[in-house]
Amino acid sequence: MSRKHISERIAELDAVHDHQEILYLLNCHVFPWDIERALEFALFRTYAVPSISEKLAATGELTKRPRKRYDDTEIIMYTLTEHGYDSERGRRALRRMNQMHNRFPIQNHELLYVLTTFIYEPIRWIERFGYRSLTEQERLSFFYFYCEVGKRMNIKDIPEDYHEFEQFNIDYEREHFRYADSNRKVGEVTCDLFLGMYLPKFLYPLGRPVLYAAMDDPLLNAFGFPKPSALMRGLVRRLLRLRAHLLRFAPERKEPLLGTERQRPTYPEGYELEGIGTFGGAGVEREVGEKRT
Repeated sequence: MSRKHISERIAELDAVHDHQEILYLLNCHVFPWDIERALEFALFRTYAVPSISEKLAATGELTKRPRKRYDDTEIIMYTLTEHGYDSERGRRALRRMNQMHNRFPIQNHELLYVLTTFIYEPIRWIERFGYRSLTEQERLSFFYFYCEVGKRMNIKDIPEDYHEFEQFNIDYEREHFRYADSNRKVGEVTCDLFLGMYLPKFLYPLGRPVLYAAMDDPLLNAFGFPKPSALMRGLVRRLLRLRAHLLRFAPERKEPLLGTERQRPTYPEGYELEGIGTFGGAGVEREVGEKRT
């Protein structure tokens, strides 16, 4: 098995004091693909809550410009994990996100739930499909990092205990996941967005069962999506586990994979953090993300 120098570095760090560095290393060196996929599904899960999907459907931003919504969200999240939430760029990203959220009547419990998906969905994904399990300090680093982000988003009543917040996530989904037409509308647009990253449109019908196979039954039911066959679920699971097995023998990335430096269709000339989001106008397309500070 290849030596994993970044993982060895993480093992020397402390979750309470070093959670920003740990998240950076996990995101950019150790599990970049896994965490990106997990966060895509994390956002997708929030659309299974009718009160959330209704707001998104009403604005038209996600249904009419799904790629822009995707890019805007990733830019903000990558800025926070790559630069740090208290860095100059991190503060700008948080300010822009808060400005967007303040335009809508979002309930505190909805923001709390969204926050939990950023913590626990990557942890669950990596447990199922990562080349190794996360350590205790790595799991706690997700918790501490996003709790600090939540405080800077002015989210109230964030639990101070990892397991208490996880139970909130489980209970919230049990209570609030239910079918709504707005779920279906937003969900179908998002599925098409994901499929469009890999397939031409005429192959979408072949790709949809693969997406469904990565979803659990409560999520499928909330969107009104058909349940995939046991064969399809088993195939997708085995392929992802095969990928994980092969990665055990590969070295971890020496150079970070930075989402802030990725070329994005929405902003072909680059972007400024103050120019992304949902307000009117085309935004400012100039600045490309800098390296972590």
